[in-house]
Amino acid sequence: MFDPTIFDNLKVGIENHVYDLDTIEQLVQVTNRKDQIELSVMSRFFSIEFQLLNETKTKAQIILQSTVKDLADEILNVQGTSPGTMILVRFSREIKEMKTCEEIEEILTTIWNPEQPLKQNLCFQYGDPNHTYINTIDILFNDKINEEHMSDIPTLVEHILKSLRELNVLI
Repeated sequence: MFDPTIFDNLKVGIENHVYDLDTIEQLVQVTNRKDQIELSVMSRFFSIEFQLLNETKTKAQIILQSTVKDLADEILNVQGTSPGTMILVRFSREIKEMKTCEEIEEILTTIWNPEQPLKQNLCFQYGDPNHTYINTIDILFNDKINEEHMSDIPTLVEHILKSLRELNVLI
């Protein structure tokens, strides 16, 4: 019988919680979902992207990644290892001025109090007459997570919802 990995269990927990917010509570709309196996390095990748219902300015994404080493350590039960899954929370939105990055950093730092600095990447389309930027904001976590963190999923998602509400207010 197939024994699900840490990655699989966390993926299902996150998916269930977000889809409940979409279909049952109707607070969010899921806009994209990816579940990939990278065969060249035998890694796993999962992401689910969503936005607040009727609010299209800002999207959030929860990303899980697991390496072949983490999967092997878990499946082979290698002693002295701590298998787990990396997690990343990502927000993306269009901004008109770079000074908005400072406001975004202040909002997200207040909500998340991250261990590492936020990472904001701006990109723009050359020749765009609107002169807008797409800002992608990553909240990185130092430690891998495992099934012991399953009860943290509702709190994680609540932080994301609060972030979406506050980021959507920005011009």
